[in-house]
Amino acid sequence: MRRTVLGLAAAAVGAATFASAPAHAQSDVTITLIPGLTTDDFYITMNRGAQAAAEALGITVDFQGAEEFEPVLQTPVLDAVIARGPDAILIAPTDSTQLIAPLQRAVDAGIPVITVDTFIDDGMYQDGVGDGDFPIAYIASDNVEGGRIAARAMAEAIDFSGTVYVSNVRPGISTTDQREEGFIDQMGQYEGITVLDTQYNENDASLAASQFAAVLARDPELAGVFGANLFSALGAANGVRNAGRTGEVTVVAFDAPQSIVDSIGEGLVDMAIAQHPAEIGYYGVVTAYAHVTGQSVPPAIGTGFTVITADNVDDPEIEKFIYSGSN
Repeated sequence: MRRTVLGLAAAAVGAATFASAPAHAQSDVTITLIPGLTTDDFYITMNRGAQAAAEALGITVDFQGAEEFEPVLQTPVLDAVIARGPDAILIAPTDSTQLIAPLQRAVDAGIPVITVDTFIDDGMYQDGVGDGDFPIAYIASDNVEGGRIAARAMAEAIDFSGTVYVSNVRPGISTTDQREEGFIDQMGQYEGITVLDTQYNENDASLAASQFAAVLARDPELAGVFGANLFSALGAANGVRNAGRTGEVTVVAFDAPQSIVDSIGEGLVDMAIAQHPAEIGYYGVVTAYAHVTGQSVPPAIGTGFTVITADNVDDPEIEKFIYSGSN
């Protein structure tokens, strides 16, 4: 399991930063947040948390990124940001290996890097091991544990019996790789459950729906699908609808934008594992500011999860964890 520092560490960083702000305050600090893509509710919600921290600290946070989750599109955005020379870069790398060299260019230019949501290399920073250990910190959910939570919830829903599979994007994305890892590892503890081969859909919900139909044709008694990201889960939900199997195949989604919540209301998705992206953005900015102003920060900060189901989706305490693209 990855080494992580849980929410208490995040709280400690925040408390330490604000407690010492009068002595170290710098209003001219500029931080750039580069999301995995700019059009996704998850990253828009993350930016709201980042802007809240910026307002509290009296600094500037810019939000710059590509419209698709692709390293070939993210790298030129990163290069343009490096050329402008912000005080720090927060980034959700779109590939764990392909972004190592571009981010090294930032460090070579004297710009500290913190990764949020996703990571480079193995995500173990500041330990002197690997080509990608140079970021200051990694701030995210524990995605392995998130996969385990999804597996436990699905196993209970299907009475610990049947065949299931993971619908995923593609190998090489740190977060979705870890969610798949945690899900498969947890499911291995249940003798009555068989995990079929993972289906990779390249972030295409239509392809994910077609893959569901193909798996169902081979295994008509399919019991469940874990959608490791938004489009994987939406594709699985559409596949369930198209096959007329609503209520018969359990679908667990990772992440909770409004589209997934709507699918829960329709009975196409049984539950969603919601991350807390606003917290990730908030603590990303707080951590970057602490580093820029000469304070020490932990190399890993973890944020939590909330499980959303039809039973609690209308609860005001749960509603605040639904990702929103509106400001």
